[in-house]
Amino acid sequence: MPNSCHVYLLQNGQHQVLNIPNEFALSSTEVLLRKEGNRLIIEPISSGSLLSLLATLEDITENFPNIDEGLLPLDDIVL
Repeated sequence: MPNSCHVYLLQNGQHQVLNIPNEFALSSTEVLLRKEGNRLIIEPISSGSLLSLLATLEDITENFPNIDEGLLPLDDIVL
């Protein structure tokens, strides 16, 4: 498999579209796209990833107890 190939960017309304050749095809249907300098990095997100799991969870609305309640502030502790 080659490490690089020349491809063209297409314009689709407000978006640029990149056609990925079969030899570079990803097994995932979702990707993480990030920019580093003038490079675009495309990383597959597997369906079993932590990121995809966290996206399905509901927001936490309950208040957590103050586990430091009753303890001295760290500045007051003398060894």
